Amino acid sequence: MAGTEGAYCTPTFSPDGQSLTFFDAVAQELKKIAVQGGPPLTLAKAGGMLGMTWGADDEIIYADIDFSGLRKIPSAGGTPVTLTQVDPSKGETAHRWPAFLPGGKAFLFAIETGQNPDNAEIVAQRLDTAQRWLLVQGGTYPQYVPAGYLAYVHAGKLMAVPFDVRDLQVKGQPIPVSEDVQESGFGASQFGLSSQGSLVYVPPSRAQRRLLWVSRNGTEQLLAARAQNYGGFRLSPDGRRVAVEVEDQIWLYDLSRDIMTRFTFRGDINRYPLWSPDGKWIAFQSNMDGPWNVFWQPVDGRGGPERLTTANYEQVPVSWSPDSKLLAFIENNLLTRSDIWILQLSDRKAWPFLKTPFSEGAPVFSPDGNWLAYISDESGRYEVYVQHYPGPDAKYQISTQGGTEPMWNPNGKELFYRSGNKMMAAEVATHPSFAVGQARLLFEGTYATVAKRVSEGAGYDVSSDGLRFLMDKQSGEATHINVVLNWFEELKRRVPSGT
Repeated sequence: MAGTEGAYCTPTFSPDGQSLTFFDAVAQELKKIAVQGGPPLTLAKAGGMLGMTWGADDEIIYADIDFSGLRKIPSAGGTPVTLTQVDPSKGETAHRWPAFLPGGKAFLFAIETGQNPDNAEIVAQRLDTAQRWLLVQGGTYPQYVPAGYLAYVHAGKLMAVPFDVRDLQVKGQPIPVSEDVQESGFGASQFGLSSQGSLVYVPPSRAQRRLLWVSRNGTEQLLAARAQNYGGFRLSPDGRRVAVEVEDQIWLYDLSRDIMTRFTFRGDINRYPLWSPDGKWIAFQSNMDGPWNVFWQPVDGRGGPERLTTANYEQVPVSWSPDSKLLAFIENNLLTRSDIWILQLSDRKAWPFLKTPFSEGAPVFSPDGNWLAYISDESGRYEVYVQHYPGPDAKYQISTQGGTEPMWNPNGKELFYRSGNKMMAAEVATHPSFAVGQARLLFEGTYATVAKRVSEGAGYDVSSDGLRFLMDKQSGEATHINVVLNWFEELKRRVPSGT
């Protein structure tokens, strides 16, 4: 559909089926467009969608990744209204995946109470009184089935339980009702229902990802490492190893010997590894002591992980200063969205470098340590900027048509960034004053972006000579979609009402 370039996350039909809402990842906006065509209408700024639903009263409830509760906005646009607020005293961490119930007077959603979405609580809440009912303990992505059931996903299984939409109560025990369903992070589950009785779902994909080198002209060379579900990765300073996330833990991959060695053992999830320039430490994000904070661990294995920051907000390490004394990280704040902070390793003191009502992120120190490249959506979409460190000083805009994931050429004379699927390069000079040339396209391709948010850094790395990019891309069997006709009848047979 023309006008939906950059669309990402939960496209949602209007009740009459004539319009769609979607999230524009480039402009960082919630938008609406007519199915028959025409220009899209911007409804609100947003950092990303973790669920959206359109009710009969032309109101849209959505979960913005930059906010922990749910928000509501008229389908014609306007000022978003906070609909639910997370209660940390009850162990709540986020509200996700809203779904209107028939009549538009109540809705379902998932309350996350930890880092695993499968442990979320599924609740129903009235719009007028905010009265809430707990329906399921342990599930995500709730959907109402017009045949009188609540469907949701737990541990990759599609579950169903009889549900009275008038009393907002479940009437039996949940039962697995279908094949496995693919989950895509944050509890997103790949299934949908039609009012006429059909089920559509995506089974777990056998497609995985391969690490590869990509030259400046787009020539690809696969690494020997086998295909896996890779996450964030970074090259060691000597270029011989890669610290890479595999299945929620960090491993060290030796490029010449083709050997993968596990690096982290504590914590359910450790991700976003980041080598110190002296090669002695790897900083990373972990939930091993509760909130998502920054840790580090010696590379030589002579010590375990040590916590570097303590905060209730999620933090992600992004860049070291070249002398290994400072660490730039981002903090996702409920009020100011994504902010850039600097941590001094000698005394563990941290201070904000950029903390504004806008979303800033992906901070990267220049090779000489005197400049910081970053992204900000202050113009209405993400662009790449450079500012003198430690500042304050004037900032210089690098990208002109949208940009994310900045990385410096190790020679300090070039700045790379991505604009959609395009890898761009801009020549820069820092002496005697800062100057930037016109950005040019190096290559284009559908390579992965490993970060949950673009503010969390680049999904690629650069070789020491600036001639190659370490990237990853999907490999293996392509995902397919299954459609089950008359599924409601099968559901009634397998899960009789009132059982």
